Amino acid sequence: NSKLHMVSDGRDRPLSFFLSPGQMSDARGAVVLLGDLPKAKRPLGDKGYDADWFRDKLKRKGVRTCIPPRAKRKKPASYNRRLYRKRHRIENAFARLKNWRRIATRYERCGDLFLSAICIAAIVFFWLPK
Repeated sequence: NSKLHMVSDGRDRPLSFFLSPGQMSDARGAVVLLGDLPKAKRPLGDKGYDADWFRDKLKRKGVRTCIPPRAKRKKPASYNRRLYRKRHRIENAFARLKNWRRIATRYERCGDLFLSAICIAAIVFFWLPK
């Protein structure tokens, strides 16, 4: 089993992605995508990306994040709740990918072929309007 990590823009378009083993945490998978991170005012992420080491890595790159803290965190990090409401755009990008039956049902068991199907869908989404 594998997990898709993705960077998308504000228009629900996938920009870069990485297919990792299913047991890998979201933050560990996102480290691979840090080099491809586009210029953004404040990247958004869900609670899966709430790790001190990940926040420090982004801070060293000069990136201010908008990631809510996990519920059991002893020292919760602050985040902009109003800005975080726009995170639905990231989920929209995943939903658009899952509109493709081949990706949603994962016909390809081989990771390379599955990633190829995602690439084709991403190209279509990037160049064609909704």
